[in-house]
Amino acid sequence: MRVTICIGSACHLKGSRDVIAKLQELVTSNGLGEKVDLNGAFCSGNCVKDGVCLTVEEQLFSVKPEETEEFFNKEILGRI
Repeated sequence: MRVTICIGSACHLKGSRDVIAKLQELVTSNGLGEKVDLNGAFCSGNCVKDGVCLTVEEQLFSVKPEETEEFFNKEILGRI
């Protein structure tokens, strides 16, 4: 499963570094390193949203750092 996190300037200011760190931690702690491919990309083109832009298998999401674990459980674990 490919997960891409925006690291452009707007998402950086919204906490993309925190989202990436939490997702890396969750992927590792759940033993999903072989199943989940975390990637960074510049500007996903959805800067008007409140959170960090992410795509999971080409589906766009907006995630605030404090929502990362809930997002992981629903949209990543829920698909595996």
